[in-house]
Amino acid sequence: MWRTVLAIVAGFIAWFCIGAVGFALMRAVWPEYVRAEPEMAFTLPMQLARLTVGVACSVGGGWLAAVVAKGDSTPAWWLGVLLLVIFIPIHYSLWNRFPVWYHLTFLLTLTPIVGYSSRLASPASVAV
Repeated sequence: MWRTVLAIVAGFIAWFCIGAVGFALMRAVWPEYVRAEPEMAFTLPMQLARLTVGVACSVGGGWLAAVVAKGDSTPAWWLGVLLLVIFIPIHYSLWNRFPVWYHLTFLLTLTPIVGYSSRLASPASVAV
């Protein structure tokens, strides 16, 4: 039970840390992104880059949850559900700022990417 909770918490923290680093890198190397960010006036490449950062967050969070859970994928799936519950109201509040395909791509793939990323935890990485 406690390992499952710890796995979800670790994956959650990893998800947001990876996002913080990913978006900081985008800001550091992409001046146009920095100018577009306050108004959320993102171009198509910017939207795709944001979704790519989201995928990286989901893969890293799901993987770490499985490592902490010693190979059990259940915490990664719960992490995916938790993230979905958190992001549905956020995306709802931003609905008019992004195209529908952007919201649907993020929301519909969030839980499966996190959950299936748990399969990346190799037996060597979960032997701890």
